Amino acid sequence: MLFDTAFLITAFVTLFVIIDPIGLAPMFIAITQGMSQKKRRGIALRAVAVGGAVLFLFSVFGESVLSFVGISMPAFRIAGGVLLFLTALEMLFNRRTKRREDQSEDDGADDPSVFPLAIPLIAGPGAITSVILITENHPGWLGIGEVTMVVAAVLVLVYVMFSIGTLLEQLLGKIGINVITRILGMLLAALAVQFVLEGIAAFELLSEARH
Repeated sequence: MLFDTAFLITAFVTLFVIIDPIGLAPMFIAITQGMSQKKRRGIALRAVAVGGAVLFLFSVFGESVLSFVGISMPAFRIAGGVLLFLTALEMLFNRRTKRREDQSEDDGADDPSVFPLAIPLIAGPGAITSVILITENHPGWLGIGEVTMVVAAVLVLVYVMFSIGTLLEQLLGKIGINVITRILGMLLAALAVQFVLEGIAAFELLSEARH
């Protein structure tokens, strides 16, 4: 088989949990409140396109940038794991939603597709970190292609959730969305610990190789 199915599933779950399309839907509704359905669709499409472009650039050049500034992948993996764990804590204690609400309130522009939707809500630090780490697991153009497929799949779900955000909000309600967000936070915490453990193991191997 050309593509690694297990890798694709793991990468998809990781990015789905971090980008959190379900959690983004209520924020999209709040940010675009009072806008027509046509304008909302345009904003959703631009936000997804810009967020996808940012994540693609980091999947291609992310490791090169790290090498240029002298940061090893094990160190970045550990730092990324810690960052993701903090993000998971925010999700578990509902701080992430409150921060997103603050960002949406602070933005007074007519077109919020680039900020705050694309950056930092879609292509935030957690998503960028994950893309770099996932690509590092499968280096080369095949790995970049696999990561691009996964990012595209998650972003399609983001667009779908933006499109049906109002209906989703009515069906799940505030309590339902909070429950789902906390479940995703628990999964993200476990993935973050895995990143840290893999980074420590890689660092030990790198140290042994140097000696």
